[in-house]
Amino acid sequence: QVQLVESGGGLVQAGGSLRLSCAASGRTFSRYNMAMGWFRQAPGKERELVATISSGGSTYYADSVKGRFTISRDNAKNTLDLQMNSLKPEDTAVYYCTADGASVRLRAGTGDFWGQGTQVTVSS
Repeated sequence: QVQLVESGGGLVQAGGSLRLSCAASGRTFSRYNMAMGWFRQAPGKERELVATISSGGSTYYADSVKGRFTISRDNAKNTLDLQMNSLKPEDTAVYYCTADGASVRLRAGTGDFWGQGTQVTVSS
């Protein structure tokens, strides 16, 4: 099994920055080179992909966050980060960390492992 725990959410004004972190643990995570990523879900909306990163460091970003958000990981520490700059009110959502052995499943939002989510609120 894999356990994912997010942290770093909060309230910030538009134009500000936040850094989300996700700590991964579990024998399965250590055994396999898992892709990781961030999804978000705003009230009344479907969950959407934010960014993903492969075990080798290849990244993918949704157009809505490209140039503002940066995803990174530390394989030695089993951590995943999301640096969010120039935040907008439309970035307000619960952000979820996810991991899966296959990048295709991860990007489709059908990854095997999910964290509990952390709230990000951007005020105008």
